[in-house]
Amino acid sequence: MLNAKNGRLHLETGEMDYIRFGNGPRTFVMLPGVGDGLKTVKGMAVPFAALYRAMLKDFTVYAFSRRRVLVPGMTTRDMAADLNRAMEALGLRDAAVLGVSQGGMIAQWLAIDYPDKVGKLVLAVTLSRPNATMEECIRVWTDQAHNGDYRGIMVDTARRSYSPAWAKKQMRMYNLLGSVGKPKSFERFLIQAESCVTHDSYAELGRITCPTLVIGGTDDQIVTGEASREIAAQIPGCKLYMYEGLSHGLYEEAPDFIDRVMAFCH
Repeated sequence: MLNAKNGRLHLETGEMDYIRFGNGPRTFVMLPGVGDGLKTVKGMAVPFAALYRAMLKDFTVYAFSRRRVLVPGMTTRDMAADLNRAMEALGLRDAAVLGVSQGGMIAQWLAIDYPDKVGKLVLAVTLSRPNATMEECIRVWTDQAHNGDYRGIMVDTARRSYSPAWAKKQMRMYNLLGSVGKPKSFERFLIQAESCVTHDSYAELGRITCPTLVIGGTDDQIVTGEASREIAAQIPGCKLYMYEGLSHGLYEEAPDFIDRVMAFCH
């Protein structure tokens, strides 16, 4: 029923981890945020299938990490080129694509540069060009990464991502994750974090022609709610939905998030 698979692609630019689950007729692609630099999707096919079980009948879902070895100076546009290679290798086209945070930055370039790969596009809690809020977050996290402070990254992410009540409930888990999941190296994370600071697709968003939904939180403490509104205003015919009072982790906190995404992508 789950049709769950953990896979690794051998691309011309390097190896890339991905997972697949579900049996539906429509292809759905998920792109996670900058946390992928700390832990890839390797081994997560069954947990993801359980978490997104509402999608199993309608979609065959793929989630892609960035390539395992990143080159310093890589941009989100470079990462979109890697994703295009991965989708070519798997024969995926006209997919519904959900990009979250940094995944949304990559998804923007995928839709701009490789429009045949994207049938519908959902950009959640992301931005099209740097702003002061995001730059401050990245500075804090990169300082912590340089100091090997994995727990600090986890706790600060939770503090910024959720409403106060939700953050209080989640903090124990994030403290635990910060104690047991430290990566061997922070190099991938640092490269991905830098690519967020240099991301700038704003002037080219008008080239996105597929149906697009932008989802943001009014109280987003990482990319800001204004960043979501700014993207929606630049993409022709774009739909926008803002979650009042929620921050960057709304895709976990809002109970109707995945239903909203599925409704748009059908």
